[in-house]
Amino acid sequence: MTALRIGTRGSALARWQTAWVRERLARHGVETEVVVIKTQGDTEVDRPLYELPGKGFFTKGIEDALLERRIDVAVHSLKDLPTTLPEGLAVVAIPERADPADALVLRDDAQSVADLRPGTRVGTSSLRRVAQLRYLRTDLDIRSLRGNVPTRVGKVRTGDDLDAALVAWAGLARLDLADQRTVKLDPFEVMPAPGQGALGLEIRADDDRARAALAPLDDRDAATAVAAERTVLASLGGGCQAPVAAYVAAAGRGRRLFGRVTATDGSVQFTASADMTDDPTEAGRKVANLLGAQGALEFLAR
Repeated sequence: MTALRIGTRGSALARWQTAWVRERLARHGVETEVVVIKTQGDTEVDRPLYELPGKGFFTKGIEDALLERRIDVAVHSLKDLPTTLPEGLAVVAIPERADPADALVLRDDAQSVADLRPGTRVGTSSLRRVAQLRYLRTDLDIRSLRGNVPTRVGKVRTGDDLDAALVAWAGLARLDLADQRTVKLDPFEVMPAPGQGALGLEIRADDDRARAALAPLDDRDAATAVAAERTVLASLGGGCQAPVAAYVAAAGRGRRLFGRVTATDGSVQFTASADMTDDPTEAGRKVANLLGAQGALEFLAR
C-alpha cells in the first residue's frame, strides 16, 4: 500500500508537528511521507497578517494541494484554519492538545503584561493580541513581528528592535524554546485564539483510507473544546485574524467556555461565558450571542 502523503509548511514548528503526527501514525502501522508546501503567509512577511487580503494565509496552499490530490493529509495549526472549509475537505481528527495559553518572550524578569515597563517594545502580528495588549496597557510600544517561532524569539534575544514578544506557549514548548525568560500568561489576562495549541488533520472528505488511518489520533476532549471555541468565532463572523478570543476552562466537575472580543484600539473589551454541554456548538453559539448582545459585533465590523 502506498504511503500517505502529508502536506506541511516548512517552518521548524510545522515540521515538528508533522513529525509528531507521523510518529503516532507509525505506531498504528501507517507509512507516511512528507510534502513541504510554501504558503502565502510564508512568502509575504513584510506586513502584519491582518493587513493581508484574503484568509487562510497559512492553510490555503496546503488545502489546494489536497484538492489537487498532491497530498492526502494536511497538518494545520488549528488556530490558522478558517472555520469554513473548502467544499470537499474535512477535518477528521484533533489530536491531544497542547497548552493553549499565550506567552511572553522577555529580555527582563517580568512575570505578566502588568509587569512590563512603560515603553516596552512588544512584538506580535496578531490583531487579537494587539487589541488585548492595548486594552491592558496604553503605554506599551507594540510593533509588528512576523517570522517563524525561532526568528521571533531571536529578535527579542538580540534586543535590536524588541524587548518582548507575545507568542503561543505551545510553539515554544514544542521547539524547546521555553526557558527562564519565557512566561506563560494567565488565559484570562490574554485570552488565546480559538483552537490555539491544537492540530487539525484535514483530508478530502471522500478519502476513507485517510479517514480510517487518522481516527486513532482523534482526542475527544480536545475536539470538543476546539469545536466550542471555533463556533464562537464562526458565529461572530470573524476570520482567523479577527480580535476574537475563546478558551475552555475547567469549572467544578465540568468545563466552561469563555469568549472575548476586544476593540482593536483597546478602548473596550467584552467577555462572556457559558457551561459546556453535550453539544459544544450550543455553548459556542450562546457565548457568541451574549457577546453580540453586549455590542461586540459593532467592533468586529470596523
